[in-house]
Amino acid sequence: MTYATDTQSDTPDLATFADNVTTIGTHALRFSTAIVLGWIGAMKFTAYEAGAIEGLVASSPLTGWLYSVFSLQGASNLIGAAEIATAALIVIGAKFPKAALAGALGALATFFVTASFLFTAPVTEPSLGGFPALSVVPGQFLLKDIVLLAGALFLTGDALKRITRNG
Repeated sequence: MTYATDTQSDTPDLATFADNVTTIGTHALRFSTAIVLGWIGAMKFTAYEAGAIEGLVASSPLTGWLYSVFSLQGASNLIGAAEIATAALIVIGAKFPKAALAGALGALATFFVTASFLFTAPVTEPSLGGFPALSVVPGQFLLKDIVLLAGALFLTGDALKRITRNG
């Protein structure tokens, strides 16, 4: 059995493969983020979801003021409309980098706010001794927003790269 000592010829194929995986991953992140935002945003127009988010929204200094300006359903509708608009910008952003940037920044803001609920809402499970034991809802439910926040940050950087590359 012989082993090739020159592995440099394999490098371009691996580099091309890596570029392809990165491209597919970027598109997967873009569209999965849009699906999450669009779907959850659409749910905000239901009384079920408006009631479900009330405690989270009310517990935060970033969003609690909404209920002094809007009704329960009105605040939920506003949040839902912002999430759907953000999702649409992310999808359109696949073709238009400036829309991608606007959508990514909207996602960044959205997931920053929702991740901040980990610090303002009751998210620990007292029967397990409190911190670091997270309740299923809202604790573990909100924990995913840290990953979504990181994804939005990546999409922001990708959009900025595309804008600077395209002039």
